[in-house]
Amino acid sequence: MKGYVRINECNCGHEKEEVVSMDRRPMRWLGMLLSLGVVLAMVVPAMSQEVPRISKEDLKGMLGKPDVVIVDVRASSDWNGSTVKIKGAVREEADKMDSWIEKYPKDKTLIFY
Repeated sequence: MKGYVRINECNCGHEKEEVVSMDRRPMRWLGMLLSLGVVLAMVVPAMSQEVPRISKEDLKGMLGKPDVVIVDVRASSDWNGSTVKIKGAVREEADKMDSWIEKYPKDKTLIFY
């Protein structure tokens, strides 16, 4: 550990150098807490935004419309184990959205389930 030099003067008037080590653990904790605070400051507002939802009845009325794309983003195991799938829905991996989102035109309404 690096430290600093502290000069002490004894009662007799002589100066004495003493190397004092610095404990950096408090600084590490402070850095980690500040980092966590920054992350939370960005994530919490995004999570608190309400996601628009539609009812099953509204969805049924949208099936087959050319301006609507229904995207099934369930986990692979859930999708494979399911006997219920929406006819015409497109299967995509939710965690790979960056690789497929651009293929859908921006003028389409995407419905994720």
